[in-house]
Amino acid sequence: MKTNERYSPVPSSDKEVDIIDIKGIEDIGYVQQDAIILNSLLPEESLHCRHGLYFQDGRRRVDYILTYHIKKPSSSRSRRSSRLTDNAFTRSLRRGRAQPPPPPPPPPAPPSPLPKGDAEAGGMADHSLDYHEDDKRLRREEFEGNLMEMGLELEKDEDTKTPGVGFVKIHAPWNVLCREAEFMKLKMPTKKVYEVKQSSSVVEKINTFIHKVTDPLHPNTEENRTQKVKHLSYPFSREKQHLFDLSDKDSFFDSKTRSQIVFEVLKRTKCTKAKYSMGITSLLGSGVYMAAYPLHDGDIDGENVEPNDRKLLYEEWASYSVFYKYQPIGLIRKYFGEKIGLYFAWLGVYTQMLIPASLVGVIVFLYGCVTVDDDIPSMEICDDRKSIVMCPMCDRVCSYWNLSIACSTARASHLFDNPATVFFSIFMALWAAMFMEHWKRRQMRLNYEWDLTGFEDEEDHPRAEYEFRVMQKSKRREMKTQKAEKEKLTCKDRFPAYMTNIVMMLLMIGVTFAIVFGVIVYRISTKAALHMSSNPTTRSNVRLTVKATAAIINLVVILILDEVYGAVARWLTVLEVPKTDKSFEERLIFKTFILKFVNAFTPIIYIAFLRGRLVGRPGSYLYVFESYRMEECDHGGCLMELCIQLSITMLGKQLIQNNLFEIGIPKLKKLIRYIKSKRAAFQEEEREKRLQRYETDHFLEPFAGLTPEYMEMIIQFGFVTLFVASFPLAPLFALLNNIIEIRLDAKKFVAELRRPVAARAKDIGIWYNLLRGVAKVAVIVNAFVISFTSDFIPRLVYQYMYSMDGSMHGFVNHTLSVFNVTDFKNHTAPMDPLYLGIPVHLCRYKDYREPPWSNTPYDLSKEFYAVLAARLAFVIVFQNVVMLMSDVVDWVIPDIPKDISLQIHKEKILMVDLFMKEEQGKLQVLDSMLSAGKDNSNTNNHSTVARSRSTPHARSNNY
Repeated sequence: MKTNERYSPVPSSDKEVDIIDIKGIEDIGYVQQDAIILNSLLPEESLHCRHGLYFQDGRRRVDYILTYHIKKPSSSRSRRSSRLTDNAFTRSLRRGRAQPPPPPPPPPAPPSPLPKGDAEAGGMADHSLDYHEDDKRLRREEFEGNLMEMGLELEKDEDTKTPGVGFVKIHAPWNVLCREAEFMKLKMPTKKVYEVKQSSSVVEKINTFIHKVTDPLHPNTEENRTQKVKHLSYPFSREKQHLFDLSDKDSFFDSKTRSQIVFEVLKRTKCTKAKYSMGITSLLGSGVYMAAYPLHDGDIDGENVEPNDRKLLYEEWASYSVFYKYQPIGLIRKYFGEKIGLYFAWLGVYTQMLIPASLVGVIVFLYGCVTVDDDIPSMEICDDRKSIVMCPMCDRVCSYWNLSIACSTARASHLFDNPATVFFSIFMALWAAMFMEHWKRRQMRLNYEWDLTGFEDEEDHPRAEYEFRVMQKSKRREMKTQKAEKEKLTCKDRFPAYMTNIVMMLLMIGVTFAIVFGVIVYRISTKAALHMSSNPTTRSNVRLTVKATAAIINLVVILILDEVYGAVARWLTVLEVPKTDKSFEERLIFKTFILKFVNAFTPIIYIAFLRGRLVGRPGSYLYVFESYRMEECDHGGCLMELCIQLSITMLGKQLIQNNLFEIGIPKLKKLIRYIKSKRAAFQEEEREKRLQRYETDHFLEPFAGLTPEYMEMIIQFGFVTLFVASFPLAPLFALLNNIIEIRLDAKKFVAELRRPVAARAKDIGIWYNLLRGVAKVAVIVNAFVISFTSDFIPRLVYQYMYSMDGSMHGFVNHTLSVFNVTDFKNHTAPMDPLYLGIPVHLCRYKDYREPPWSNTPYDLSKEFYAVLAARLAFVIVFQNVVMLMSDVVDWVIPDIPKDISLQIHKEKILMVDLFMKEEQGKLQVLDSMLSAGKDNSNTNNHSTVARSRSTPHARSNNY
């Protein structure tokens, strides 16, 4: 097809003639087009159509772009038979061009002789390739013809600086915009405005004061300034156009709304002459079109760049220099739509709420630093005079050791294992409830400001894969019953997919457990190997080496499995064939969340609740593969190692996965696309200057949805809340990450991604339920961490039940049991029993067991059961008290702010008044018309009587 071709609808009077003319070639397989092609304007005349944002006429705006592959000419194509080359006339008819047939082409030059086998193989491959290309072209032409029947205007451009890519520019005229806006029930601002008032003068004064104080933190955009008046919004209706301000029709529907409308038309339009009905999703999936996307508003940098919303977003939102400012949520919604606007609004609220959590976490950490010198158990462990001999940490190669060498670990554990951590756990549980309530209120305010108060999710269009499966089922049913019935996919049809889902999910979770077990074996074997080293430095740093390397291995495995699990979850969701995009997204989110959550937290759960409890005792240890003894916690407890694992995993995921991958991978993909398009030789600045807007956007990364963005924040929310008792600095690291994350995501959306299609949404959907679930689980997890992982409960039990003076003196000795070294089993006693320079007869180990001289040696003591009962009681009390307090917070704080509730009620009253006045106006006009009609009829009657009376006189005069 000729380059830069423009379509316009055929006049209705000419349609029948075109149909008659074209019907003769339908048997060839070409699709009739109800359109003609107009002559294009020269690029010089249109000044590059204002950088590719408009059609060649410079007036009609490009609302959407479809790209397709153009087959490059080759020598093999010139050697083809004249089956298609002689068909120029039929092609011109198919395109609707009123021109005489061209002269027959000259005979092609004889090809160079080829071996018979090569010639046949090349001809078959060529014929198959040409057949597929022609089939794609015919489907495009049918689809584009159907788009024009829907009222859209198209213009093709194949003469671009992007080789091998053709572009279809789509414009929605005013009548189509009005029609679709009415179908979609889009709320648009009316001429009626009203004053927005606060609920009370005191609240208004407080808000005004706060706004003045925080004014430097607000972005310099019109949408973020306080509005005193608001336009009354109403669903657009062609019958009520007089309610809306249509003085400037070009700006009444902004670019976001126009592309949203065009996308709705694209989803409804189908290709019906293929083997099965194909929509835009199927056409993209089968390669008929390469991509479909709306255009960005313009450039973000460079000389003489016209002001546009994209440039403003780049300066006031995507720049790291404005990291301290609020986000321009109104402008984000205006440019990207409500769904993306809600994500960044939620991320902003979450980041703001992390500020008080970070402050309290830092205070708790500083409290541990200040009180570490006053911690009596740590002082007892560090006291060299006590000379407490501990049992070996491993069999044979490990020897006896003094408890005082664990001094540094005990002191470090106190930083995170102190009474303040209990308070911090309760605080974070209430913080999570406050965050959820604060977001609900913020969400309702945005719904009011964005005119979404009455919005309900409409039933989505069925997905192409679902329609294809239903069509296959219908055909099978027709072959059996010879009756055409409407079918749908039932649970029986999806049963194999459901079973595959269950098996694969269990398998993936089993893979996670197996890898965690492998890391455990690595730690055990490495510890034994390092203890055998002849280097004293290596032997003295065994614990630190094993902990750090195991945590790094866990991090690498988590990063790799995250990518694998994401692909597996998508594959499993595709197998289920969900009916709508919303159902597909929710099922994908749920599977991905389960797999990634298990992947991220399984190593942490093992350290927190299992490590050190499946060890046994000296003389009766538990072994892995009958060779390696199960690992136990340090004397200071597993809380310190839990903290190390949490910090490395959390920081590693944020730095590597969330930030490095988000920066590096899009740039790498963009570079690969440039190399594939053979444009790598051009300098980037020169390339950007030469390319049109739709060409530049073609090289940007496609928008893949908000699921990855939400998922990383939900996992981070788990790190912040689930094990916060062991890592009070987690909110601080999350806050620092999110400050960078917001600007990184902003830059990605504005500069690195194609513009997403605007989607309406009134909430964040299933993500809110996941947040509530994580917050509830966090209360239980923290209760168990405080009870079973930390020494908080054993210390309380000792202080109030066993201490002679109510102090913590003697606590360390109380928690250590005694073992007689003669009770070691064969080949388990240390090879060097005189490592400490003295013979050892009794050694100590951390547990509550009877001494060897008792009647029941090495059995669990009564102190163990007292501590266990206290631990379980604490879990029950902590869980119920904290959940009750969270429910109280939920009940006390209303979901809808009072001023928003009043404004919504006021809008309803104003809308009723507006329509009442309109009805009264109509009645008055009708009454005036009726009265005028009566007056006219009376006047006519009088004039008729007068004429009838004057007629005899006239007649008499004639005689």
